[in-house]
Amino acid sequence: MSSPSDTAASPLVDMTNPDHSVPAPIITVSPAAHAQIVAMRDEEPEQDRLGLRLEIISAPGEPFRYDLSFEITTKAAFTDEVRTHDGLKVIVPAKDIDLLTNATLDYTDSQGLVIRNPNKPAAPSVEGLVNDDPLSAEIEAIVSAEINPALAAHGGFVTYVGHDTEGTAYLTMGGGCHGCSMSRMTMLEGVQTTLVDQIEGISRVKDLTDHAAGESPFYQ
Repeated sequence: MSSPSDTAASPLVDMTNPDHSVPAPIITVSPAAHAQIVAMRDEEPEQDRLGLRLEIISAPGEPFRYDLSFEITTKAAFTDEVRTHDGLKVIVPAKDIDLLTNATLDYTDSQGLVIRNPNKPAAPSVEGLVNDDPLSAEIEAIVSAEINPALAAHGGFVTYVGHDTEGTAYLTMGGGCHGCSMSRMTMLEGVQTTLVDQIEGISRVKDLTDHAAGESPFYQ
């Protein structure tokens, strides 16, 4: 089962946690999603041994894509985290814990299973770009305080990737901005204007997003 949740601990939790306290959920599973997943699980062989594995399969810098599958919980990797939601075990790989924390797995009749994730994808690593200097700190501060709050009204956001030391800042776009025919206009007229006007040393912005992967690709 692919497409686009969490309270039992990793298999050894009782051995490593002497007070047997219940770990906090990583994500929330809505009642509607819980009912759908349990119904699907109960149609599988060995349903009593199965948990829902939830994994991020997109690369850094890309909008989140997820894979959901049933897995025998005792075969989960030692580093995986397992949580139990009202009898439903959810397995989250260690690499995805931070990016799935506070997300919600929901179900609607129109969308099916959907993950509402408040986190943003990690920025891609691009050789030759700088992202850990004072100029980058300035850019990230403006992206966080001004640009992303404005784009959030349209369900979008940008992620700062780095700059080339020659005046160009590189970003990716996600959410409502990704794949949208207005993406280029938004980037050039909005994001670029804001950064160029406020930060000395930045004269242009380039978008590294693969918009062809969006629902309404604008350019390739």
